[in-house]
Amino acid sequence: MPLSPGDKFGPYEIVAPLGAVGMGEVYRVKDTKLDRAVAIKVLPEEYAQDADRAASIGSAFGSLHNALAPPTVEPAVQVSR
Repeated sequence: MPLSPGDKFGPYEIVAPLGAVGMGEVYRVKDTKLDRAVAIKVLPEEYAQDADRAASIGSAFGSLHNALAPPTVEPAVQVSR
């Protein structure tokens, strides 16, 4: 699902693509609700169709955040379909 600058994705406005990785595409976006720059990763549609894969990705993200983030950093995660 390639996105272009100016496209809206929920509360996010696409600014620029940052790159493509094995599990999706990463974009620099503006969070229009909080007025700040963030990055989002858009996963392939087939991931949303596979409940086990989706659960695995959510679990992996939580583990990675717990291992790497300082205790004062709170992840901003939104899962949309």
